[in-house]
Amino acid sequence: MLDLAEDTVIVISGGSRGFGRGLAAEMLEDGFRVATFSRKESPFVRSALRDFPERFLWKPLDGTDGEGIRSFTRAVIQRFGRIDALINNAAIGTDGILTLMPEADIHTLVSLNLEAVILLTRACLKSMMEQGRGCIVNISSVNALRGHAGVSVYSATKAALDGLTRSLAREVGSLGIRVNSVAPGYFDSDMSHGLREDQKKRVIRRTPLGRMGTVSDMVGAIRFLISENAGFITGQTLVVDGGLTC
Repeated sequence: MLDLAEDTVIVISGGSRGFGRGLAAEMLEDGFRVATFSRKESPFVRSALRDFPERFLWKPLDGTDGEGIRSFTRAVIQRFGRIDALINNAAIGTDGILTLMPEADIHTLVSLNLEAVILLTRACLKSMMEQGRGCIVNISSVNALRGHAGVSVYSATKAALDGLTRSLAREVGSLGIRVNSVAPGYFDSDMSHGLREDQKKRVIRRTPLGRMGTVSDMVGAIRFLISENAGFITGQTLVVDGGLTC
């Protein structure tokens, strides 16, 4: 069980921009220690390194680099002593009809959205197993629950994450480690910015709560899942979509 003390160490993949940036920023404001990686440094990374030098760690890393992932987790443990929580956020959302999608795009989606998650999770689990506690949250998607044309490969990777969540929860539950997924609906993010205004209005009309989600909505769900308030919750997918899929 994780009680979210101020010295809690949270690893977030892809924390330099988009939702990962918002997630890392809110966790830093909460007083936690945050470690993240991305391919390139961003304005947020530079400001976080300046403003939170004792509590923020960033490394340049391609998430598909297995040895790089192992080096990153070693750096986190060397700096902070342990890993309490892992949030698997990094992903890409390439759209395309399957019959027209280049093989290279398919490989990239599967490699980054699924294989990289498995590799990072395996690396972080070693620290959690040693301390006999920890929490993992995989960022899934409502596309894993409902079919939408043009995102079949993306949806497949996210559905696979939910499968990983359930099986891994059984593997490591006896070790004091919980594993859950959060499946966001449409919210203010880099992906939703690609929607036309008429598409956004259609989504809002179909959403019982009558609005798009916010980064804070998603962070709140994640904060709950890694807290002691969710200490008896594991192997679950928490859908945060304003009722869109109900």
